[in-house]
Formats: sequence, C-alpha cells, structure tokens
Amino acid sequence: MNNIRLYHPDSIVENSTSLLTKQQTHYIANVMRLKRGSNINFFNKEGEWLSEIVFLEKDRVEVKFLNKIKNSKSFSNIELAVCLVKKTPMEIILQKSAELGICKIIPIISDRTEVKELNYDRANKIIIEATEQSNQMSPPKIDEITKLENFFANISQETKILFADVNSRYKLKVSDLKDRKKISILIGPEGDFSPQELELILGSPNLTSFSLSRNILRTDTAVISAISLVNFINNDH
Repeated sequence: MNNIRLYHPDSIVENSTSLLTKQQTHYIANVMRLKRGSNINFFNKEGEWLSEIVFLEKDRVEVKFLNKIKNSKSFSNIELAVCLVKKTPMEIILQKSAELGICKIIPIISDRTEVKELNYDRANKIIIEATEQSNQMSPPKIDEITKLENFFANISQETKILFADVNSRYKLKVSDLKDRKKISILIGPEGDFSPQELELILGSPNLTSFSLSRNILRTDTAVISAISLVNFINNDH
C-alpha cells in the first residue's frame, strides 16, 4: 500500500518536525487511524519527502521529515481561463483541472455568466485534495475573479490563447503550441459568449480558436476535453 500523500506549502528541512493542520490531523488520526511510527509523504513544488509520525493524539499529530524521495519536476505552462458556473460543475472543473496539472485557474465573469462568486476556501480544499490524489507536485493557483475584458487587457504578449469555440471547425495542431512559454485555455459560459465578447476574443492577437467536438458540451466537459487535448499535444509531441 502506498503512503498517504499530503500537501505541505512551506519549505521542508530534513530531520525537522512539524505539526499537522487541524484538517490533516483529523484525517490522519480519526479517518485513516494511523499510528505512531507510520509513514506519510509530504510534497510541494520543491519535491516530496518521507516522514514518520512521532506524536499522535486525536487532536494533535507531529511528524518528522526523514529524507527527500522525489525531486521537483518541470511544471505545466498551461493555465485555464473559465467562466464561472454553478457549484457542482465548478467543483468538477476545479478537481479535474488540478488532476490534469493546470498551473493556474482564472475565474471569469462574462455577459452571460449567471454565477458571480466563488468560495475560495472550498475551492482551495478541492484542488489540494485533487493534487494529493493525482500525484501532482503543486496545486494550481486560483486567481481573483475577473471580467473578460480585463483578462484580455492584462494577459502577456508571450501567452498563447486557445479558445474552445463552439462555432469553430479548426483542429488544433502541434504547430499551434510550438515555442510558447505560456498557454491559456479559454472556456466560455453555458450560453456561449455574447456577440460583442466574441468580437473582442476573435480580434485578439496570439489567439487560436479551435473545435473540441461537433456536439455542444457543458462547461465542465469542455474543460476536461480541452485540457486533455492540449496536454497531449503539448507534452507528447
């Protein structure tokens, strides 16, 4: 059985000790019922470490970091700019984006976006758990909610924008991603972008609109399909 993996945001020093958070303590002591001497893996963007439980009570767990077992790896250059949707599909988007290795999530409000808020505490909990489960090394950052026009106003010139356009029939190619330091996948709301927004999007430099499917996809399905497609082209060719 593989060791449990937990995220540790701070730098880890070999042979140092650390108290677990309240949530981690409950999980280790009361859910998984580990014992003193049990091993846990802790990870962050610097790598992964083996640890041992040196103190355990139901409301307090302390671990000692033994040794580094995995070095940090190269991180994704793909970010997701996605219009906010209702709670359940939004939580799926957060979870699957973390599992698929996105580096950043940018929540967007558009003319036809019905949801205007995001529970950041809940969102970060979801992405950290997904990162722990999926063997990733760093959970994606979640930006502040921004309007579509502000997203385009602030995006860097070195970023390639890939717009999953329901009206496009263009199939994404390897050459579309060549030599790009950063890639931003743009996914619209359930009712698509307004005509004025589409004019802004399609008139933007460094943007390629592409087709995901002949079918109309829900936003959460489109996110999973788009990230998987871009990962395949970006990493495997």
